[in-house]
Amino acid sequence: MNHNRRNVLKLSLAGAAAGWTGGLAGFAKAQGTITARIGHLEAPSQPRHKGLEKLAALVKERTKGAVEFQLYPSSQLGNARQMIESTQFGAIEGTVMPAAFLGGFNPVISVLDIPYVFPTDRALSQKLRDGAFGKALLASFATRGVQALTIWPNGRKSITSNKPLANLDAFKGQKFRVMDSKILIEQFAAVGATAIAINFSELYTSLQTGLIDGQENPLDTITTMKFHEVQKHMVVTEHGVMEDIVLFSNGFWNKLNPEQRDIVAKAFDEVRPEVEAMKEAVQTTSVETIKAAKLDVRVADEIERKALGAAMAPKARASYLERAGAEGTKVLAVYDEERKKLGF
Repeated sequence: MNHNRRNVLKLSLAGAAAGWTGGLAGFAKAQGTITARIGHLEAPSQPRHKGLEKLAALVKERTKGAVEFQLYPSSQLGNARQMIESTQFGAIEGTVMPAAFLGGFNPVISVLDIPYVFPTDRALSQKLRDGAFGKALLASFATRGVQALTIWPNGRKSITSNKPLANLDAFKGQKFRVMDSKILIEQFAAVGATAIAINFSELYTSLQTGLIDGQENPLDTITTMKFHEVQKHMVVTEHGVMEDIVLFSNGFWNKLNPEQRDIVAKAFDEVRPEVEAMKEAVQTTSVETIKAAKLDVRVADEIERKALGAAMAPKARASYLERAGAEGTKVLAVYDEERKKLGF
């Protein structure tokens, strides 16, 4: 048995054990219930989990208890890769996973790593998710053995550094930490900076010791992880979207009848605006926390954002197409057409 399958088996046994803790009475009750274990990375206090709690209650109520979601936050069912593979193999029923962690599993989704792929306008961004572009992204998972149901917004990245970020030229010569993505590396190379893939757990120390100058993350991540304690400058660029992809195993999805599938899908759509609102509120609070720490903070206006996007996006797009091939070319063509229709 290979390493990945051993991990899946371990997670399957762990998940089963968690499901049986209710004893025989719980087992008897569960016989008439389709149960889905949903794993994700965030803490119970964060917007994603709070949204999933509301969603689980809606699904249980509207299916009259026939479908029940059991939520496992904070990587309880494994790391990102383990939860993705466990959903694919049916060891767990689902996961809500940032697109940034799915590129190795499905290169097509990495289109979301391209800078300013979504506009500042939140309503226009939702039209992209709901339209042909969002549908094409979800459909790309079908050949990977999972059911991709919907896309939830989960914040936007901004940039901090120990060196000034006064303008586009200021990026030259700086070193930034990124997730392990060639697209993100090319994004910084395009403005004369160096990007280094460093484990998230090592980021604080890397900033503190000067191994790197800066990093990119949503504002609430910056404050939660206290990166602002070891940084001097921040520019709110919102250049990168953090999108969550809702994935279910085919085995679970095929157990649901059409009415139950419709209930689940509509519940995700209904809860999405509340999750986004919670995330936006946390961003506002985080800016105030960062300012209170005496960082030099400024918000990039639309002119600067367009200039940054014009500088970064071409190399990032080329890197994406190189990796995603013909599938990526088709999805990017759909995106360009949708962007033209929406006028941004």
